[in-house]
Amino acid sequence: MVLRMPVATGSTVVIVNPKARGGWVGKKWPLLEPVLREELGPLTVQFTTAPGHATTLSQEALYRGAALVLAMGGDGTASEVASGFLRGQAEPAQAAAGGPAFGYLPCGTGGDLRRTHQTPSALREAAQRVARATPRHIDAGQLDYIGHDGRPARTFFINIASFGIGGLVDALANESSKILGGTMTFFSASLRATLRYKNAQVALRLDDGPEREARIYNVVVANGRYFGGGMHIAPEAAVDDGQFDVVTLGDLTVLEAMLLGGPIYRGKHLGKPKVEVTRVRKLSARPLHEGDKVLLDVDGETPGRLPATFTVLPRALLLRV
Repeated sequence: MVLRMPVATGSTVVIVNPKARGGWVGKKWPLLEPVLREELGPLTVQFTTAPGHATTLSQEALYRGAALVLAMGGDGTASEVASGFLRGQAEPAQAAAGGPAFGYLPCGTGGDLRRTHQTPSALREAAQRVARATPRHIDAGQLDYIGHDGRPARTFFINIASFGIGGLVDALANESSKILGGTMTFFSASLRATLRYKNAQVALRLDDGPEREARIYNVVVANGRYFGGGMHIAPEAAVDDGQFDVVTLGDLTVLEAMLLGGPIYRGKHLGKPKVEVTRVRKLSARPLHEGDKVLLDVDGETPGRLPATFTVLPRALLLRV
């Protein structure tokens, strides 16, 4: 059930995650709110209270006629707010040119969505960009998967989803204090994950092609270009080309994975041994052996595991950043 809230038709709604950046947003809110109102004008502020709440708030804002819905927090918050535009539609379609727009004000740990769209990290500058921006269409991703409770589930993403070591990295990063910032938090989590992760055996189907088996370190389904706190994993991906860039890191040894880390951060890993890139509209993946749990990473969160199907939704969102 979606709860009603006081949102004026044609208004700007800011959905704030007060726990973003280790609670920094909530602590600094009395200083941050005046900046937003100065740069964006009249707005309605809503605070999230639990995982998934941002999607509910986004849906309600749209139901009440908001013209612009902004996510303020990390990449996970942005993905949840964007999901509010897409959830509830049997077949999410191209966003109407004059319809409501989605935007975000990056205040999280990873900052990968900000890097993809070259959004300023300073709040005032990011708000100024939103205020001046002309809405443009971008693609989104639909993900059908198995939740941690064992039930089929569906979510959406706007940047990157992956499976393999990525899900373990997210789990370790989200357990940490994040006091070192995004890059160091995810770098540390990646090192710890590398030492404990065992490459997964999976079956993959690209678009309508034949299923093939592979042993993988990670498979990245990229709409955007960065993930993991600054890894330039898909340097040629575009958010408006109607396709995913699928970057497969194959059966890497621990040493190979560590040596590949530097090139990935610099976006220089394409063409290296055991690295493949394919452009697709749809990817299906399942564990090769029943009982194996291959975790998902979805815009920095870990909602569940394989089997999963990733489907591109062309021009599904109007973006203002």
